[in-house]
Amino acid sequence: MAAESTSNGERLKQGAPGGGGFFQTAIGRFSARNWALIFLFIMIVIFSLGSSGFFDIVNFQNIIHLSTGAFLLAAAELLVVITGGIDLSIGYVYGLSSVLGAKVMQILYAGGAGGAGSMPVWQVIALGCLAALSVSILPGLANGVLVTRFRVPPFIATMGMWGICNGITLFLADGFMPVMGAPSEINAIGNSYFLYIDPSKSISFFAKPSYITQANIRSVLRLVPNSLFLSLAVLLVLGFVLGRTRFGKHTYAIGGSMDAAIRSGINVNRHLVMIYVIASFVSGVAGLFNLFQTGIGNYTPSGANYELMAVAAVVIGGASLTGGKGRILGTAVGVLVLAVLENGLQIIGVSAFYRYIGVGVLLTIAVIIDRAFPDLF
Repeated sequence: MAAESTSNGERLKQGAPGGGGFFQTAIGRFSARNWALIFLFIMIVIFSLGSSGFFDIVNFQNIIHLSTGAFLLAAAELLVVITGGIDLSIGYVYGLSSVLGAKVMQILYAGGAGGAGSMPVWQVIALGCLAALSVSILPGLANGVLVTRFRVPPFIATMGMWGICNGITLFLADGFMPVMGAPSEINAIGNSYFLYIDPSKSISFFAKPSYITQANIRSVLRLVPNSLFLSLAVLLVLGFVLGRTRFGKHTYAIGGSMDAAIRSGINVNRHLVMIYVIASFVSGVAGLFNLFQTGIGNYTPSGANYELMAVAAVVIGGASLTGGKGRILGTAVGVLVLAVLENGLQIIGVSAFYRYIGVGVLLTIAVIIDRAFPDLF
């Protein structure tokens, strides 16, 4: 492996076919590092020329809003991937959090509605959120213990937790039935905007004017979905932790060389448990947001796609599955590449099945760049 890496580095320095003299230039190095960002802009141009409905502020806001869960899941996956591991359970932690939160709200809301001891709606919502987020920590804790104490490979440990979360979610949802009956207020919160502009009357922040009904909501200009603030908050906090704190440095060190991290005095086992717990918790936040976004607890039999797309976004964003490398900003770009690809194909009338072909091609490109030009990153 070391010889192969040295060989790649030598090819790069010499301008040989494996590296190419172009990549010694400033433009070439920038292109290799930021190929996903460049590809994102190219897609935006192509889809904008292919359909008049793509290059529109409403469409861009929809892409951001609908990608909120993907941003959070990809950020969670990035933490684990940097350490050299992988977490296949985040998709079903996402589903478990959504269904459990909805179930708790359903029981509390139905049990108190109209009665003398009715619980305030905000209390119902708060308890549902607390239950979902508390339980979402447990799969990560189990994953961390299995990986560190019992030396179970991350792939197997998290796949086992994938099955457990899947089964519990199915039980709570009575099969594949969505869990309904949560307060309608959660849907209003999850789909609200920072700014509402009624050209004829008023401007409102964070909530639509009370006189606006769902029937005439399209007459109001809505700007900046509040879900963007959730995504930014999580991405900025995790980006700061990875880039500016000792915890982040230890995370990269473990992924670079676990033996070296142990010799340098890092408590690797404790750190890995914390990484898996944080990843699971962030996945729970993503599932809870899905509940607020849709108004129902969603169980999906295709939940495995969530973690696979998260891994795809992480790799496209420049992280290496061997560990030690990855950035939050790059991961966010990876999510946007996949979201714009799907949205653009739908708008120009191309079957969404081609999205999977596109993802496969992009993943191949990402791995080739990572392997051919390791010294660029």
